[in-house]
Order: sequence, then structure tokens, then C-alpha cells
Amino acid sequence: MMYGGMRGMKGLVYETSVLDPDEDIHFRGYSIPECQKLLPKAKGGEEPLPEGLFWLLVTGQIPTEEQLPCVAAKIYWNLYREGSSTGAIDPKLDLSHNFTNMLGYTDAQFTELMRLYLTIHSDHEGGNVSAHTSHLVGSALSDPYLSFAAAMNGLAGPLHGLANQEVLVWLTQLQKEVGKDVSDEKLRDYIWNTLNSGRVIPGYGHAILRKTDPQYTCKREFALKHLPQDPMFKLVAQLYKIVPNILLEQGKAKNPWPNVDAHSGVLLQYYGMTEMNYYTVLFGVSRALGVLAQLIWSRALGFPLERPKSMSTDGLMKFVDSKSG
Repeated sequence: MMYGGMRGMKGLVYETSVLDPDEDIHFRGYSIPECQKLLPKAKGGEEPLPEGLFWLLVTGQIPTEEQLPCVAAKIYWNLYREGSSTGAIDPKLDLSHNFTNMLGYTDAQFTELMRLYLTIHSDHEGGNVSAHTSHLVGSALSDPYLSFAAAMNGLAGPLHGLANQEVLVWLTQLQKEVGKDVSDEKLRDYIWNTLNSGRVIPGYGHAILRKTDPQYTCKREFALKHLPQDPMFKLVAQLYKIVPNILLEQGKAKNPWPNVDAHSGVLLQYYGMTEMNYYTVLFGVSRALGVLAQLIWSRALGFPLERPKSMSTDGLMKFVDSKSG
């Protein structure tokens, strides 16, 4: 366990969400479909408001000012819009609507997508890099800004926060090589060639889940409703029918089903957000809801400073020898 990154080892108390291999992610006992159905929605909207999920996670008051979207929007304008003004927050609008306005997007469907995106990406148990980092730094009684900043440094690592970009790059390359209207047979050949060359299929498999990621499912439903004829979505849907069976036939994957990263970038690209380097910032805006809600609970429950014991390889070998003797 010590040499395997402690994957799967039960060592944290995390109140806001639980990820079960067979039952998917639950926020305070509610599945993603239940959250989509029960959480409050904007007037005329169909997707849940992230503020509603934050309320569910902490059972507290909804903030009247959201500074994080302002910062994230400013990053976007500085990088991609020559530093133009992001505009002011409208207190009559919800967080996602203000955020998309500040990004310069006026499409109501994109705002709906952002409501869905910020809600379902908000929390994923406590053992992932960003959530655990926030908890670790927060256990030293660092303030929430420092704890969240530390979490974002973890999210910046390519093994944690780059997956949806890698999927989009792979899909784009696939289209270039086989065309937009590829047959199932040709697509199967491409998948097998990818696997036989020692590579993986981006967007498939999950560290914990052993079923189709419900985050993928709700984004697929969004795409079926709003962009069913988009060529990139049609390719993603075609892969959904083909890849799992190939992975099962290959026999190496513990989970052959798609995860949320198989869909995220395609939706963002469709609505004009083509700056892939910014996608991790969006992930960070969403993840703030979960890690900061858990930070509140950690303080409320008086969790101590996190300080596990470490061992050297030599010390570990001596320990094993003593037990085997």
C-alpha cells in the first residue's frame, strides 16, 4: 500500500461525498440523478444550481458574493481576450450565469451546461489529489484561500487535471486519421491498433467505479438534447457503443466504461470554449464547492493536524522480516 500510493486504503474521514464502486458518487446521500431532480434551478433552467449543491454539502447559507468565478473569469480574459474587463456581478443572477457573463458567453445553453458542469464536478470523495491536499493544508489551520490554492496546485498536475484535454486531443487526432463519418468496423480497427501499440483509450476506465460514470451519463443526456448532430458528439456516442466491448474482449481493463472526461471537452468546444489550457481552471472553480464545504466540516468536527508515520525502505524490510520470522 505504501508503494502503491495508498490507493484504496481507508484513511480519511470525508463528510461531503462518498464514491462507491457499484453505486457511483453520492453527495450527502444523493446520487447525481437525484441532485439533478431535487436541487433548485434557475428560472427557466433545467440544470441544478451549484449554489444548491453547496447548500446541500454544508447545510448553511448561500454566499451573496462569489469571488472565485471573478478570479477565474479574469484569468480567461487576461489570457484569451487581451485583458478586457470581465464586467460586474449581477446579484439577481445565479453563480453560473454571472460566471458565463463574465467569460463573455451569452448563450443560455452554455450557461445551463456550466450549471451542470460546476455541480457534478464539485466533489469526488476525499482521497483524490486536490481534495486531500486541501484537507492536509487545512489541517494545519491554514485559511481557506491557502487550502484551496494548494488544492489547485495538485489539480495542475497532468495525472489529475489534464484528462479531459487528453481525450479531446485524441478525438481530434482520430478524426484526422479516419475522417468524421467513420464506419464501426474502421473505428474498431483504430481502437485495436491503439491498444496493441501499448496505449490506452482516453476517457475510459475509472480508479474506483466499476460501471459507467454517472457524470458521463448526464453529460451524454445533455448532448443528446442540445447537440445531437454535432460530429464530435456523434463520434463520442459511436465510441460508447464500441470501446467497452473491445476492452472487455481484451480482458485487461477493470472498468471498460466511459468516465466524465470522455465528454467534457466536446461540450465545451461545441459552445466555443476552445482554449483547452483553461479547462482545468473550470474544474478548479467547481472543485472549490466540495473541498471548501469539507473544510468547514473539518473545522466543525475539530479534526487534528494530519501527520502520518513514514518509513524507509530498509525499515519496512526489517519490519516484514520480523513478522515473517
